[in-house]
Amino acid sequence: MSEFTTTMPLLPFVGRVRTVPGDAPFRWLAAGWSDFRRSRGLSAAYAFVFVIAGLWLTAGLVAAGMEYLTVPLAAGFMLVGPALTVGFYAISRDLEANREPTLRGAYAAWRSNPEALFAMGVAMVLYLMVWLRFAALVFAVTFPDLGFDWERALAGTLFTGPGLWFLAIGVGVGAVMASVAFIVGAFSLPLMLDRKIGLTEAVATSAAAVARNPRAMAVWGGLVVLFVGAGLATWYIGLCITLPLIGHATWHAYRAVLPPAG
Repeated sequence: MSEFTTTMPLLPFVGRVRTVPGDAPFRWLAAGWSDFRRSRGLSAAYAFVFVIAGLWLTAGLVAAGMEYLTVPLAAGFMLVGPALTVGFYAISRDLEANREPTLRGAYAAWRSNPEALFAMGVAMVLYLMVWLRFAALVFAVTFPDLGFDWERALAGTLFTGPGLWFLAIGVGVGAVMASVAFIVGAFSLPLMLDRKIGLTEAVATSAAAVARNPRAMAVWGGLVVLFVGAGLATWYIGLCITLPLIGHATWHAYRAVLPPAG
């Protein structure tokens, strides 16, 4: 009790975390879909920029002869995805307040708390770079003599001992890194957009909210992977729909778990 009392003045938002039922994520998705429809194409236009960026990065890897990093790049999208959805939070916030959202307002959303949001964005990009470097290192160690070829790489991964080790290590480490990114980014970004607080408090609040709602957040994490994965599987094009849907739904998740003061 004394420890809780000591930390409360430093992290006031942690004490406001609500407990939500396990089926709450489906209501968040429904609310997110409603926002997507109400935005009248604005959300899809905002997401299209990131689709182009994903295609451009993939083409760059292929041109550089680093095709083996295209799959880790797509998987790494799960790590930096939250940083790309700040504009969707701004659109949902405007709709919530009966204001007309604009594309300019979505792109300028980070200005509401620039230091904290910029720091979070940089941290997520560095996190992605660490993931890509790890994937390249494991591939080089596992297949030192394998010149990259999709057919040979697939066969080597699925039907050889080293390939299965490569797959197991990649999936295991990727799952851990994705879980950390999810815990840190689940609520910290909408919280920093909505209220001018620092990165440390936002991350601590997000972790506390996830810990207090393990069942709902497990369902939510699965839905995020499902929808973002479906968008990635269409060579990023589907992200024009799935990324806004998850972004808007995340805003409603934030409102449900961390309600406005008063």
